[in-house]
Amino acid sequence: MKIKLMDTGKNILFLLVILIVLITSFVLVLIKMQRDTVQDYLSSDKILKVLLVVEDKGVPISISILAYYPETKRAAMFDVPSNIGLIIQSLGRTDAIGAVYTEKGISSFKAEIEKLAGISVPFYLTCNLENFSMLTDMLGGLSVFIPSPVDIENDNTHVLLPSGSVSLDGDKIRDFLVYEDELDAEGESAARKQKAVLALFRAISDNSPEIFSKERFSVLSGNFQSNVAGSDLKNLLESISKMDSERLVPQRLTGAVRIIEDKRLLTPFREGQQIKEIIRQTIAVLASDDSSALERVYALEILNGTNVQGLAKSTSELYQSFAYDVVSIGNSENPVAETVLIDRIGNPSVAGIVAKVIRCKNIQTTQLPAEGEYGSETNVDFTLILGSDFNGFFVVEKKEDKKDSDKKDNDDKDKN
Repeated sequence: MKIKLMDTGKNILFLLVILIVLITSFVLVLIKMQRDTVQDYLSSDKILKVLLVVEDKGVPISISILAYYPETKRAAMFDVPSNIGLIIQSLGRTDAIGAVYTEKGISSFKAEIEKLAGISVPFYLTCNLENFSMLTDMLGGLSVFIPSPVDIENDNTHVLLPSGSVSLDGDKIRDFLVYEDELDAEGESAARKQKAVLALFRAISDNSPEIFSKERFSVLSGNFQSNVAGSDLKNLLESISKMDSERLVPQRLTGAVRIIEDKRLLTPFREGQQIKEIIRQTIAVLASDDSSALERVYALEILNGTNVQGLAKSTSELYQSFAYDVVSIGNSENPVAETVLIDRIGNPSVAGIVAKVIRCKNIQTTQLPAEGEYGSETNVDFTLILGSDFNGFFVVEKKEDKKDSDKKDNDDKDKN
């Protein structure tokens, strides 16, 4: 009997040892997986995607998805308006996406952002307004460009900001982030907030490597919340602060304004598919040989060659969401059957990217006459003439063309 008890005790002890080893191994694997996630993005040919949130008292005032390619230091930045309206399952209602952050926290909010964007966003960084102000003073101020002086009353606060390229201290950057001007153009307030966020990362880079010393980094990191910590957070901040923000053209996700339950919400176009296409196409360009196409804003002229009213205007909104500058819209002198993009700068790579937004394959160059149905060359990089094959979102390929295309693909396969 004693032998059986001893054997049972040994078996239990043996099982406990195995259990402890398994638990320890599991924890170590989890830690390693988390560390490898950060290191993997920084050491391999991958695009780093980070959700950036600036909030004030639990309410997001700036939401951005940053896509960064460490190898070239090029980046893309997408502003997500906090009032984008969605059917939010976690809240059980239709509401602004920002409500998820306020009511459910950053983890649930990140999940909603990923669904909206159609991509995985592995990391997040959040910073409240007070900490943003403290960081600004810690970094010696943030440099931003203000096109004209600001002198307004905003929520019983007198906001006074100089014009030009200026360095703002913590209090001034706070005003810069939160003030609203009824004269602002659509998206101007969001662009202002993106400027401040980019200025913060530039200042972190300018203060490197001192800011990443053990003593100073503990203060820096204490002003952020993230799903990574310690050396991982250091690697993350150190990496994205190296992005070439001077060549970055921020983009803003948009939608149609709807009043739902007394709330002014932006309803995504095409049930959210347009947002996914904007992000997917931009990220694809970011890691390609054509990434220079993201370095400046291209000017477009859009002409309506159909009898559909308002087609040029709605298409201009589509291109503006891709960060193009639509300088003019109008009607072509004659009806057009096939949509055509006129390349006026002789850059076939960029022309292909511009045309891809609406799946247009008909690209022509400036050898065509500049007058009449082909629009005006003045201050325009590309002229887009919408034909009857354009359905309001993209060019619909004719059945005959599709058959020819399929036949060509099959012939190519037979040759191989």
